[in-house]
Amino acid sequence: MSTAILEPKTGSTSSKHKATMQAAVVEAFGKPLVLREWEIPTAGPGQIVVKTEACGVCHTDLHAANGDWPLKPVPPFIPGHEAIGIVTEVGAGVTIVKEGDRVGVPWLYSACGHCEYCLSAWETVCPDAQFGGYTKNGGFAEYILADPNYVAHIPKGLSPVEAAPLICAGITTYKGIKQTEARPGEWIAISGCGGLGHLAIQYAKAMGLLVAAVDIDDGKLAHAKALGADLIFNAKTSDPAVALKKETGGGAHGVLITAPSLPAFKQGIAMARKRGICALVGLPPGDFPVPLFDVVANCITIRGSFVGTREDMAQALDFAVRGKVKADIELQPLSEINNIFKRLQHGDVPARVVLEFK
Repeated sequence: MSTAILEPKTGSTSSKHKATMQAAVVEAFGKPLVLREWEIPTAGPGQIVVKTEACGVCHTDLHAANGDWPLKPVPPFIPGHEAIGIVTEVGAGVTIVKEGDRVGVPWLYSACGHCEYCLSAWETVCPDAQFGGYTKNGGFAEYILADPNYVAHIPKGLSPVEAAPLICAGITTYKGIKQTEARPGEWIAISGCGGLGHLAIQYAKAMGLLVAAVDIDDGKLAHAKALGADLIFNAKTSDPAVALKKETGGGAHGVLITAPSLPAFKQGIAMARKRGICALVGLPPGDFPVPLFDVVANCITIRGSFVGTREDMAQALDFAVRGKVKADIELQPLSEINNIFKRLQHGDVPARVVLEFK
């Protein structure tokens, strides 16, 4: 996680002279979001305002609303980091987007642009990075203030609803697969076949990999098979590591753990082949034990993967434009956000929910 400083959010409702919008706001950790009027932002120098058309709902939003992680946002704030919309206002000095452009406001809201990480195309770990819907107000609102240097440029051919899950779930899984360094024809195990995992399966197949999908839900596993998974394993009824190693002759060359589940992390390492790479993208709260002997003796690499860069974003969207990847989407209005969070908490969201703003 970045060590970015969290700043208090603005959005006073006391002014009678400024236009307001509807937003779903975290006013206290662990409490239902409050639908309330919030001041519509205005673009200062180097900023833009985006009118929201659609915003995906991510498990990270639930973690944010509960204050689960060591680095916490500061209430009140507006979650949402899969927002797609039209640029309605451009601040002074902005040249790379214009009014009328369709853009996405993703998790990586901004970075410094000049540290060692930014200069080496690792802006996601910039010490001064800011995050949409977390340290900066996000897309569970009708308008969003954004940094034009870090928005996603949505290609023609992708609707706002189609694009929304791809600017977080899509880029996160695509980058995570790249981080496993698995090559075409090799095995990748994908642990968790829901919102992130169902996209990971599609990216992996499009990248020429053999896919073993692991979950505890037979419905999600059937979906994984329909999406092209070569093998499926139910981790609730059997040991996926034993079964996978038997079927593949040694285990997966790469493992991608998307499930927000600590047992899945332990299972993921066990599924790795000798010299395999295990990429972690799920973020459940807490710690998990690492079997040191197995990791050392089998030369297994455990690697964190945190969303993706702007280059990764363009590549992840390109797969979708070419018809290789498509999110399974359930549309809901903003007013349903608390019910959606309850379903996420209980694993009752098969793929991705997208909030549609009409």
